[in-house]
Amino acid sequence: MAQNPSNTLNKNLIILHFTVFIWGFTGILGQLITISAVQLVWYRVLIAFVSLFLYFRFSKTDFKVDRKTLLKMLFTGALVGGHWILFFASIKLSTVPVALVCLSSITLFTAIFEPIINKTKISKLEILAGLLIISGIVLIFKFETQYTKGIIAGLVSAVCASLFSIINSRFVQKSEAPIIAFYELSGAFLWISIYLLATHGYNEKLILKPADIGYLVLLGTVCTSLAYVAGVSVMRELSAFRVALITNLEPVYGIIMAFIFFGDMKKMSVGFWVGSVLILSTIFLYPVARKQISRRKNRA
Repeated sequence: MAQNPSNTLNKNLIILHFTVFIWGFTGILGQLITISAVQLVWYRVLIAFVSLFLYFRFSKTDFKVDRKTLLKMLFTGALVGGHWILFFASIKLSTVPVALVCLSSITLFTAIFEPIINKTKISKLEILAGLLIISGIVLIFKFETQYTKGIIAGLVSAVCASLFSIINSRFVQKSEAPIIAFYELSGAFLWISIYLLATHGYNEKLILKPADIGYLVLLGTVCTSLAYVAGVSVMRELSAFRVALITNLEPVYGIIMAFIFFGDMKKMSVGFWVGSVLILSTIFLYPVARKQISRRKNRA
């Protein structure tokens, strides 16, 4: 019996919202874990791809792919690793809320990159939504100048996230989400390991505090392997732009949790809040505007 397309869409939207909520918690863990951003991501992807490997073994899942696909996924892993390193660097250079709001620029970058990569027409509405979100970020940048380095790191992190999301929207049409996640996370681990080797990063102390171990296991399993698989799987039904748009709710969840854990909301200026409201308003109004435009086209 065929599934109702509307039910399938709603199911994927629920999965995506739950995934974004989990991603919002990664900022909290990033601030709680005491090691550097690069080491943090190294441990994160190690735990994530090992947990997926064990899942494949216990479930007796065949996760083999051809050499061409393997290489593509491993190279995409470089974008994944770069995104996470820059995201956690942004947190450590600024605050959780600032890093999360900067990540909202994924929407604009996806609106620009997705049509170019997929060779489709650029949507004016998507560009407008992206520009409004960027305007919100500019407001934050203007008023939060002490976090310049953190904001730049957050924006570059968003570029990486946008690119691998678009790539994954193509991968998921041919491969299963857990397999994509496994090889991309393996690629991220490989490239970060090479980076640490080249920069003598292994000379730094890799000894973890007991609390760090617990946080890293939670980050690597629930917030990475599980959430990454879920985030990729919904792309079979949802466009990369729509995923990016909903991902912008991550600051909402993250800021609420940051307030609960750290009281960071008290540190933010008026500019931060004006920018945040502009970003979140765009997220909620975009689907409404898109429906109105579709109705007018159908009437014409």
